[in-house]
Amino acid sequence: MNILVINTGSSSLKYQLLDMDEHVLLASGVMERIGETQGVLTHKNFSKGKEHKTKKELPIQNHQEAMHLMAGLITKKIDAVGHRVVQGGEAFQSATLINEDVKNAVQKNNPLAPLHNPPNLIGIQLAEDLFPGKPQVAVFDTNFHQTMPEKAYLYALPYEYYTSYKIRRYGFHGTSHKYVANKTAQLMGKKPEEVNLITLHLGNGCSICAVKKGECQDTSMGMTPLAGVMMGTRSGDLDPAIFGYLMNNTGMTQLEIDEVLNKKSGLKGICGLNDLRDIHEKSAQGDKLAKLAVEMFAYQIKKYIGAYAAVLGHVDGLVFTAGVGENDEIVRAKALTDMSVFGIELDLDKNDIRSPEPRTIHGANSRLQVWVVPTNEELQIATETCQVLKKTI
Repeated sequence: MNILVINTGSSSLKYQLLDMDEHVLLASGVMERIGETQGVLTHKNFSKGKEHKTKKELPIQNHQEAMHLMAGLITKKIDAVGHRVVQGGEAFQSATLINEDVKNAVQKNNPLAPLHNPPNLIGIQLAEDLFPGKPQVAVFDTNFHQTMPEKAYLYALPYEYYTSYKIRRYGFHGTSHKYVANKTAQLMGKKPEEVNLITLHLGNGCSICAVKKGECQDTSMGMTPLAGVMMGTRSGDLDPAIFGYLMNNTGMTQLEIDEVLNKKSGLKGICGLNDLRDIHEKSAQGDKLAKLAVEMFAYQIKKYIGAYAAVLGHVDGLVFTAGVGENDEIVRAKALTDMSVFGIELDLDKNDIRSPEPRTIHGANSRLQVWVVPTNEELQIATETCQVLKKTI
């Protein structure tokens, strides 16, 4: 069965076509800067172990044009389509076959994810037109976190704010956390329900998750992806009174402050840069703010590891994933320094090795296993799409 996985962002379209019977990637691509003067299209076809790549710059006016471009580039048959949808709210506990009721429910959740759900829904509607008769499945970022208990997902606000406005912790990056948790359990020779893990999805956006016996117990992102550890441009956790203080003392509007917290804070807010490769380079040159940004980032990761170790009670392993988690040995080393209280011992030589393969980086005497496992959200979405189709069709 060939599954087309679609991820529509506010100004981008990512896709992969996977043969789930042979477990091979057939095609992949990304279209960026949709709606801008000049967009970028990158497409890859894979055949007999060889990659054929096309890259071009061209205007891509809207998502409709992007989807038509994608459909023209994919020459192999498509049996079904799996869609990444960021916010499922409380309406969806698992991946689901898309119908009119599901689309209406996604639209109702637009206020909870105004930058993500509308383009996700556009991708669904366009895919239905482009691939008529093909089953469409929605896989929600929030699904994996629906197992959190009330004590973890509720905020200490008047309870009616939850019942009336659905203000609660939802969590994100769920497909990534689920994939690496299951994959790491397999690599450890265990079933997911046999291990407790702390999964660390660290990229430009970051989230950390406490996974007990294969189920999420707590996660660092909140009602929105702004909460948790500091990120590339997002502030992460902060005193909520800061918001009103800034409004009263700077004259900034709510929208302007929201822009600052989401796009001008985090690593970028401290040192002016959000790419850790650039930050490490500046730090090596003696830039004090670049060094501070890295120290703050690693410190916050360390705090969440400690908190989630307490939540789980017993931890079998830590799992680093996503762009920073997989490739930044400096951040991993700083985050795991002086963690002997948890029995963590890092093998610095292993930690310095870069590889696209899953690997351990803990020392021989470490009580906890420490893994670096590349995430594969598209494969997870395709897998869940197949599971839904087997149950419903």
